[in-house]
Amino acid sequence: MIRNAGEGVSIAVDSIRANKLRSFLTILGVVIGVSTVMTIASMVQGIRTQIFNAIETAGPTAFYVVRFFSQTPLNPDRLPYEVRIRPVVQTSDAEAISRVPQIGYSAMWVQLFQRMEYQGERTGGVAIFGADSRYMEIQGGTLLRGRFFTRAELKGALVMVLETDVAERLFGRLDPLDRVLRIGDKPVRVIGIYQKPGNIFEPPGQEVGGVIPFESARQNFRYDETNSLFIAVKPRSGVTVAEAQDLVTVALRQARNLRPGTPNTFDMITQDQILEVVGNFTSYFFVAMVALSSVALLVGGIGVMAIMMVSVTDRTKEIGLRKALGATRREILWQFLIEAATLTLIGGLFGIVLGLAAGELLKHGLALQSGVPLWSAALACAVSIGIGLAFGLYPANRAARMDPVEALRHE
Repeated sequence: MIRNAGEGVSIAVDSIRANKLRSFLTILGVVIGVSTVMTIASMVQGIRTQIFNAIETAGPTAFYVVRFFSQTPLNPDRLPYEVRIRPVVQTSDAEAISRVPQIGYSAMWVQLFQRMEYQGERTGGVAIFGADSRYMEIQGGTLLRGRFFTRAELKGALVMVLETDVAERLFGRLDPLDRVLRIGDKPVRVIGIYQKPGNIFEPPGQEVGGVIPFESARQNFRYDETNSLFIAVKPRSGVTVAEAQDLVTVALRQARNLRPGTPNTFDMITQDQILEVVGNFTSYFFVAMVALSSVALLVGGIGVMAIMMVSVTDRTKEIGLRKALGATRREILWQFLIEAATLTLIGGLFGIVLGLAAGELLKHGLALQSGVPLWSAALACAVSIGIGLAFGLYPANRAARMDPVEALRHE
């Protein structure tokens, strides 16, 4: 058996060398399918790693109170009536939460989408948060230069802590500090530069541009109160998220005079929910891409079957001679299966190389902290061999069932 396996591998390699173009076209589908699976595995792992890192940096205990979240369908018009009539989140809600002894931070925030401009340089619509000087404690990030807001500025001053990537886009080599840019039609002075934690889920043109005081956002910009306002909450040290959520729920129900048995008129978004959404998204994405790449693998398998059928026909006399010298059906079958598996394994190895290269490109292009996981390489090899065995079975079985006398007469 070992001798036949080695012989099958040797014959497969010789066949590839003798028919390079035909062999390349045969395994091309396997190469594409395997490299796709590895690339997607690399990207999914990178996404999950980056999200976990961002949440760890921001603090896993922070959560948010919103008007609605879990009941939000793709079409807001299809919201249930009892959800549509919910009151918007208000400052009084944040104050009610802040009075809970176990809560260390509670404040109203707002998210705007505005264009930014400085002396002809413009951005697309970027997300601008209206918050306070504890913004980075909740969202994460690093203050690189300058400062955050003073107590006086929180009352409505048009000042901003600018995100570093947006600062480079608008100001180039100029020092942005104390310069005045425009957000929409409002002049805003830059007082600080910060670097946000990595998040590749920002839609194109909607990356975070910076932070302004909440009152400045409320007084000077238009926004949809239904969906843009929310309350950032962080419990004190030693208080679990679940305990804090229960306490916040009680405080808000009391503040809104909800009777026992009446459903809540608000939702909460926790880091676990964010991770669940991310996990579901990446899982569905991975399954979809594997399904698409399986088409390439199927094409590759059909190609392997075709090339093995040609190989069986070309080597009919050889098969007859081996049978005449005592080779059993099992040995003939094994030889051709090994040959088919070797052919697809070589294709899988080429696919792994391409997957490694694509993984590195993704790592640099999307700023992912990722690498190609080892399990995907092992899976790629296993799938490649499996394709060879599955699609090589029919040609191998045909070779094993040949009549030696008829095979020796073949011209």
